Amino acid sequence: MPKWGMVIDLDKCTACQACVVACKQENNVPSGHLDDAAKARGEVHRDHDIFWMRVLTQAKGEYPKPEIEFLPRPCQHCEKPPCVSVCPVEATYRNEEGLVLQRYDRCIGCRYCMVACPYGVRNFNWHEPEYPMPQALSPAASVDSDGNGRGPQPRVRGIVEKCTFCIQRIEEAKRKAQAEGRPLKDGDVQTACMQTCPPTAIVFGDLDDPNSRVSKLRTDRRAFRLLEDLGTNPRVTYLSEG
Repeated sequence: MPKWGMVIDLDKCTACQACVVACKQENNVPSGHLDDAAKARGEVHRDHDIFWMRVLTQAKGEYPKPEIEFLPRPCQHCEKPPCVSVCPVEATYRNEEGLVLQRYDRCIGCRYCMVACPYGVRNFNWHEPEYPMPQALSPAASVDSDGNGRGPQPRVRGIVEKCTFCIQRIEEAKRKAQAEGRPLKDGDVQTACMQTCPPTAIVFGDLDDPNSRVSKLRTDRRAFRLLEDLGTNPRVTYLSEG
């Protein structure tokens, strides 16, 4: 059974936002009412924007020449996710491969999981998604994040959604490997953010495979994880700059 994880090299990240755009397109992340620019700005100012992947910035050093550091932040897919234990309807759960996923049709929008998550990676869907063209929908992403492929349907208003490590791509790679009569190998699965990253700062793979790139990078001397003292054991590892 794979143990999926991600490594992000902050020394390579240029904050180009390609990962953010790729994530939105791949997973049919709602964009809200972008046909009305003024209204869209107002929604953003009210924190009603939805991003499964964000690139955070932080100034280091003193004015007038501070250094700007970048931190891509997807869901951390914790080994001990606090969001799971607080959901009253079991809409959020960990699957057998350790991915923290959402059952969108069970979610009642109480947002307990958003309060419990220390990483701020969960999004409340404030909008009825509007897609001007059917081609804008990714055919692989579905209503549920279980990878069963229920079709390119937008998620409804009032539910909580988040990064799934592109589980639809994981399931597709599994089916392809099974059809070819072989096990999954390193590199078979690429998340949208990994595939799109120009400086190859993002690496995804099986942490249980000692020969995978992600396993080797996780033992790098620069490796660290966000808020490790909380004991959530995130599966996303960062490599510090320098």
